Amino acid sequence: MAEKLLFVTGKLAEKSLNKVLQDIQTTSDKNPKPPQFNYRVEQIGVSVAALMTPELIARRLKSAGDANKMILPGLCQGDLSQLHRQYGIPVERGPADLKDLPQYFGQNGMAPDLSQYSCQIFAEIVDAPDLSVEAILEKALRFQAQGANVIDLGCLPGKSFAHLKEAIQTLKAAGFKVSVDSMRADDLLLAGKSGADYLLSLTEKTLWIADEVDATPILIPARGRNGVGNMASLYRAIEHCLKHNKPFIADAILDPIHFGLADSIVRYHKLRKKYPQIQIMMGIGNLTELTDADTTGINAILFGLISELNIQSVLATSVSAHAVNAIAEADNARRVMHRAKLDDRLPRGYSNRLLGLHDRKPFPYNAVEIADFAAQIKDPSFRIMVSDSGVHVYNRDGLLQEIDPFAFYPNLGVQDDASHAFYLGVELARAQIAWQLKKRYVQDEELNWGVSSVVETSAAEKSDDRKSHREASLKEKRLQKDKQ
Repeated sequence: MAEKLLFVTGKLAEKSLNKVLQDIQTTSDKNPKPPQFNYRVEQIGVSVAALMTPELIARRLKSAGDANKMILPGLCQGDLSQLHRQYGIPVERGPADLKDLPQYFGQNGMAPDLSQYSCQIFAEIVDAPDLSVEAILEKALRFQAQGANVIDLGCLPGKSFAHLKEAIQTLKAAGFKVSVDSMRADDLLLAGKSGADYLLSLTEKTLWIADEVDATPILIPARGRNGVGNMASLYRAIEHCLKHNKPFIADAILDPIHFGLADSIVRYHKLRKKYPQIQIMMGIGNLTELTDADTTGINAILFGLISELNIQSVLATSVSAHAVNAIAEADNARRVMHRAKLDDRLPRGYSNRLLGLHDRKPFPYNAVEIADFAAQIKDPSFRIMVSDSGVHVYNRDGLLQEIDPFAFYPNLGVQDDASHAFYLGVELARAQIAWQLKKRYVQDEELNWGVSSVVETSAAEKSDDRKSHREASLKEKRLQKDKQ
């Protein structure tokens, strides 16, 4: 039985909403099996749908009729449970922009489940010997919040790590899984005896350490005379662990670009083909840290390879300023790739958190559609929208189109309204950036930088900030009027 949906909207969006819903239910080459549902659009008398609140809807919407689900604009703020109680049907938010409704219904109205993953993240604290135990714990908590499963304590060549035991035991007491990364056998022995869960990294020559402690070893190839990892030595170490039923993780070592990257990817492929069932790790810092490129894209490609090769662990770092969010990016990438693999689909449409600089659909409305909106406006409030043609500003007095915010200023009439001018300056700067980078712009909302977005203030705090701005603007206007 087809669902009966009630879409609640505002004056400006009503026409576009009806058209989008009609298109969704029209069979075409791009939409061979349109979703089947009956719908009704209820326009409740506000100009901008995003300004709706549950309280306003409850006052103006007399009845839900025979609908069995209510869908609100995605930017509608507030607690929806009161609407559920009042109308007796489920109430949910649709996408932030109505032009995204086709994708919304393509997923049956459900966000993709990104709660699962198949690859654990070892997050390395590369300067652990130089940090106090308190600082190590603080950094571990930050990495854990970004998605790390294991905290790796990196030892520095030629430098003593006098508080290694204390650091391990402090992290373990705080509930962390801990690995220690060192080239020195003494460090690894101490780490294993102090409770470390993993040891990085052992070769066939140092594999004896694994027999002395309970920690799981990460096995790597011994370096040959040419400096390249000797895969035969790694295979011998693997066979030793398999023969003695010793848990291990194998790492073929990912090399930087122009220093063996392609060959190292081949090594991982051969390793997986030779041992289909073993646990494999890939250290990804040689690409994220040593390549001057945004790490979001690098992580996306790497985790695509990791997913195809069924690699169960990565060693990730966050040292360089440009890699500050590399752990969080790895967390998102592993979830997206895992979900796409389960769905047997391309990794598209699952998340926008790795889309930092650009958006897939930055301009939902063209200049003609925006002009149609502008023609309906009867009040002096400025609306700002962005299309592929540029930035558009409109109110009852007309429609302006520019790119540079300064080009708008002479025609806005806010020379004597500092508060309003300040607001327009902020919004037009965001709009210009959105047009330049081809990102989605929504008035009164921060631009979405994906994983790199700063944690936003709460809806209540944002509302308070805007309220204080409006009050300051009204006060300024009253002062101007008194002076006249």
